[in-house]
Parts: sequence; structure tokens; C-alpha cells
Amino acid sequence: MAVETTRWGILYCPKAGISNKKKRWERLQQVLDERHVDYDFVQSENAESVERLMTMLVNNGYKTIVVVGGDSALNDAVNCLMKEEKRVRDEIVLGVVPNGVMNDFARFWEFDEDNDEQTVDWLLKRRIRKIDLGCIRYQNQDGAKCHRYFLNCVNIGMTADIMNLRRQTRRLFGSRMLSFVSSLFVMLFHRMEYKMKLRMNTDTIDRKVMTLCVGNALGYGQTPNAVPYNGMLDVSVVYNPEVVQLIEGLWLLISGRFLNHRSVHPFRTREVFVDEAKKALVGIDGRLMKTPVGSYKIQVEQEVINFLIPD
Repeated sequence: MAVETTRWGILYCPKAGISNKKKRWERLQQVLDERHVDYDFVQSENAESVERLMTMLVNNGYKTIVVVGGDSALNDAVNCLMKEEKRVRDEIVLGVVPNGVMNDFARFWEFDEDNDEQTVDWLLKRRIRKIDLGCIRYQNQDGAKCHRYFLNCVNIGMTADIMNLRRQTRRLFGSRMLSFVSSLFVMLFHRMEYKMKLRMNTDTIDRKVMTLCVGNALGYGQTPNAVPYNGMLDVSVVYNPEVVQLIEGLWLLISGRFLNHRSVHPFRTREVFVDEAKKALVGIDGRLMKTPVGSYKIQVEQEVINFLIPD
């Protein structure tokens, strides 16, 4: 059944590890009702249900779909949307109310998880921008060719390990910074470097690398100059620093000056060829994925999603 074009479809993705999920929705609901927003609401039970519910909203004719969730929920929604034909996709506008363990893409646009009033007011002004997506193309263990889109970044190596641990420790500690520091401490006892062969632009890197970040946006602080609307990807390649340099790098990451570290080598490109990355874990928008088999490619697709941006 078709719905009014002005009516929002809201996909609520409760934050992992939060017991009182109803309270968070009630707080947002109050803001929506005070502003007389016309909307229908569905709630995901788990990560697997996000794409199913997103498909349902698209098929029912919602033209404005707002995801109340974090980077991983947005990633699922975008990948679902990209399965649609371009003519269908061009009629749909995607918005976000940050509500995740990590809200890096929302933070890029200065959406604040603790300020629903401001977020809803911005969404109501309906400022739409066509944004880019990154895409990783790879082969899985069955030999099938696969691809996955991302809004924020792809991490390969140590940072993918940290992001995976961080999601788990955040549930224990609650604090975003405390979970990151504790994850980094655990990682000091893990593998610190990976043999990689990378090609981008005219450069070839064939050596041991600690971590690689390919960012369409902030990249959790590792690609702070990346923007999802210039048709380019920012890349940070980090060689294995000494322990003192590692501590310095953490401080620069926290203070937003990550690219100033001597072990960080930044690039800007439209595509990255990963010819080799032995045993290096891969994370997409903060979620660990199964390690691709063999070589793979990461590229940008320009202006493919309509996104609601702040005033």
C-alpha cells in the first residue's frame, strides 16, 4: 500500500548492550510528536533484520527513510538501498538519528546522539545532498564474486581488530574512549604487522603494514580530511611504529592530528588494489567481515545516495 510522500519510515535499531531500549525510543518519539512529524515506525530485532525491514519500507513506497542507529545499521540500510534500481533509489532520501556504539558517519555531519531536538529539526528542513559510497569488491571462500558498500571506511589489519574488540568492550565499560583504550591495550599482545602489497595511483607499497584505513568519511579519525562528496577516497597506511611512537599515535588520533604521525602515510585516490594482505582482518563501517580470499579492490562510486544533511 502506497504512503504519503511526506511520511517518514523510521527504522529503529536499538543499541547493542542497552537493556532499556524502549526508553530511548520514547525520548525520540516525544520529539517527533512535538514537531507533528508524520511517520511509521519499525524496530529491528538484530543486525540481520535491518535489510529485511529496509526492503519492506522501500517496497511500501516510503520516500524518506530515517535510520535510528549507528554506523553498522546505516551500512546495512545503504547496502539494501543499493540493490534497488537507480530510478527507485533516486526517489528515496536517507536520514540518520545517531544511536549506535559508533556513530562516526553521523558525527561527520555533526549530528549529536544527545540532541534529538536539533537532529529532528535539521531533518525536517530537508536539505538533501547526493553522497558518495565506497565499495569493496572481493571473492569469498566459495569462489563467488561479492561486493559491499560503505559510508565511513574500510579498515584492514590492526584497527579492524581494535574495532572488533571495541564493540565488545563498549558493552562492558559504556565509555567510548575507555573501550578504545582498553581494546588498544589488549591489542599490544596481538599481532602488530601484516605483509601487504597495495597499489593506488602510481604508488606500490610492498612491505609489512600495521593497519590500513580507506575512508569515504572520517574513518574513526584515521582519514580526518575525507569527505563523502568529492569522488575520492582518503587512505592512511600505517607502518609498524615503536611502542613510544604507538602511544604518540594514539594521542594524535584522539586529538584529531593523526596524519601528523611519522608512521602514517596518507594518499588520496579513486581506487585501491589490495594484492596481498595475509591474515589481516577486514572491518567495514566498524563491523568485522569475513576475510576476503586473494586480492580485492576498494573504489568509490560518486553521488549515488540521497542523504539528509544538517542546516
